[in-house]
Amino acid sequence: MEAPQYIAARVQRALAEDGRTHELGIRVDVRGDQLFLRGQVTGEQHREELGKVAHEVAPELHLHNEIQVVEATEPREEEHLD
Repeated sequence: MEAPQYIAARVQRALAEDGRTHELGIRVDVRGDQLFLRGQVTGEQHREELGKVAHEVAPELHLHNEIQVVEATEPREEEHLD
């Protein structure tokens, strides 16, 4: 079996390069036969797409999609840059 760090790197690269996801901010950890995705995205559909891509790259691993969906809100105040 491939070393965990190589599997994690392959999944990370796929999440960044796949046209469905284009995501750089997700942490990928592999422990034994477990694949963990962690981070934050702004929509449930994006979270699900990330899980699909990761599963396609490493279907032999049990996926734990721990990505949190956060609401993207407008800033409450204007930001002033000096």
